[in-house]
Amino acid sequence: MKKKPVTSAKHLLHGGDYNPDQWLNYPEILEQDVQLMKDAKTNTFSVGIFAWSALEPEEGKYNFEWLDKIFDNITSIGGNIILATPSGARPAWMSQKYPEVLRVDENRRKLHHGGRHNHCFTSPTYREKTQHINRLLAERYGNHPALLMWHVSNEYGGECHCDLCQGTFRDWLKDKYHDDLNELNHAWWGPFWSHAFSDWSQIESPSPIGENAVHGLNLDWKRFVTDQTIDFYKNEIIPLRKQTPNIPITTNFMADGNDLIPFQGLDYSKFAKEVDVLSWDAYPAWHNDWESTADLAMKVGFINDLYRSLKGQPFLLLESTPSGVNWHSVNKAKRPGMHYLSSMQMLAHGSDSIMYFQWRKSRGSSEKFHGAVVDHDGDRSNRVFQDVKKVGNRLEKLGEIVGTMRKSEVGIIYDWESNWALDDAQGYGLETKKYPQTLQEHYRTFWELDIPVDVITKEQEFSSYKLLIVPMLYLINEETLQRLKDFVKKGGTLVTTYISGIVNELDLTYLGGWPKELQETFGMKPIETDTYYPKDKNSVSYNGKFYEVVDYATVLELDTAEMLGSYEKDFYAGTPAVTKNYFGEGQAYYIGARMEPDFQRHFYGELIRKMDLGSVFPIKHDLGVSVQGRKIEENEYLLFIMNFTETKQNIIFENVVIDVESNDELLGAEALEPYEVKIVKYIL
Repeated sequence: MKKKPVTSAKHLLHGGDYNPDQWLNYPEILEQDVQLMKDAKTNTFSVGIFAWSALEPEEGKYNFEWLDKIFDNITSIGGNIILATPSGARPAWMSQKYPEVLRVDENRRKLHHGGRHNHCFTSPTYREKTQHINRLLAERYGNHPALLMWHVSNEYGGECHCDLCQGTFRDWLKDKYHDDLNELNHAWWGPFWSHAFSDWSQIESPSPIGENAVHGLNLDWKRFVTDQTIDFYKNEIIPLRKQTPNIPITTNFMADGNDLIPFQGLDYSKFAKEVDVLSWDAYPAWHNDWESTADLAMKVGFINDLYRSLKGQPFLLLESTPSGVNWHSVNKAKRPGMHYLSSMQMLAHGSDSIMYFQWRKSRGSSEKFHGAVVDHDGDRSNRVFQDVKKVGNRLEKLGEIVGTMRKSEVGIIYDWESNWALDDAQGYGLETKKYPQTLQEHYRTFWELDIPVDVITKEQEFSSYKLLIVPMLYLINEETLQRLKDFVKKGGTLVTTYISGIVNELDLTYLGGWPKELQETFGMKPIETDTYYPKDKNSVSYNGKFYEVVDYATVLELDTAEMLGSYEKDFYAGTPAVTKNYFGEGQAYYIGARMEPDFQRHFYGELIRKMDLGSVFPIKHDLGVSVQGRKIEENEYLLFIMNFTETKQNIIFENVVIDVESNDELLGAEALEPYEVKIVKYIL
């Protein structure tokens, strides 16, 4: 299989965010770091992420000598540097002299200096200053042999509501709506509550003051924030592209909250097109008290597969913690074995790196208790340091997976814009929409059965998939409607659910009910959706079993579709809840109700058997164990067998595999200890 490494490195990257600018008054610490880096089996470091005040302590006065020394130190151990641009946080002199660079929040209040990422993406001054410092960095270090990649800014996010941004937003709207206010007023349904605009100057970004009832405005503002953030990023990288055209560029994507869903502040499907390498920062709340370790691991797998699929190539884990963090509600330490297990899961789903925030714990300020490879005592014998070293030793022996990919016959569509619109919708259950979580529940069965999945966007190609799953795609434009119809017509199998196909790309409902393309494809139409209180009870009868309904139940009217499952109670008792329709050379399934996880296991389990989508890996196991593989040669896989439970698990090798640790042949029953990982080679 042809390998496509995302950097020039032939090895897996291991290291993390290194902030020597915090330790310039402690030369003995910087000297100690060099030896500790070797001892920890690390090889790559992100440097300079928040170092602007150290690089330019006063306007126009630069100090690069300390960074020269860091390049020398890391080069001396054969390491690589991912050099960051420092725009994630400004020096105080800039905030003082050029207050326009400071963000204005949604309440129209000017923010003060002191945080990070509180800068205006529109500010001409900030754009000029960031581009200038980036040019100096590129000129000085662009040809340095240790430079592996550019790390542009850090975790882009947030929005600015200043006058500059308001003006740019209006220009963005003029371009989108062809300088025609009538077109905009129609798109935003302006007559509602007398919200039609008669002059562009009347339009402002959404504010929490009031009800923000103009949903089209809210949706377009979110689109604008993404576009403006990307535009700022593209301005930042101009000197990098010019000076170092062969050095790849990344910026670190994120996940949201304790629930671990994709970051919602930006449309990463757009941003992914602009980076050479997609990277993300993963901080799951392992060992929490609201879900099992396996449930959380499934969510991590979903986001990995989304970020891998956005560019169709391996991604990089650019930040993680070897121990705990400092910003969860409870900052629990990783239990013994969990760091190795969670690191191997990243590799198994397509990462070519294991990187940390941070290399050394800060001595002061807000991140002094955030996990790190090196603790305040600098002790290399402690558990965390030894856990990192164990990962480093393993990575040195897994270089053959660099650049390799997983082939998937199953695709799940994830859409940021649809989620924005659905979250804004004043209907259904305001607390139970849970679009990302619903997609993760549909993903769960495939993860449990070791079947690779691509989590793709609506713009990506569908034709390579046998099965396409599109849950809760509330917002669907005409192009997507036609592409889904064509997918089924040409032989694909399509699954969708309740609350799909409700509005178009303007967040306007479809007149005449459900779009005709969907009615033809699914051979039915949804008539109304019932929203449940937590105490409401109903069930669906499906293939001789009953499954509890939660949150939503859609009443359906059949045309050519056949009923596979029916409701048991309420005024729609006995009516269809799950349907199937043959259309063209393919088939389309509609799931009308949200049900307990066992329904998905049953439903997708049947589809997997009928469509011969089962795992090619010869390993039997119970729930809580995950087997993920990377294809290293045409018929050869490296398999990661991971126990995400707190109990010993038995697994059975049905064909011979080779243990990469011992080089022994394995066949038959084996046991996995809690959090244990076994890595094997399997030849088909």
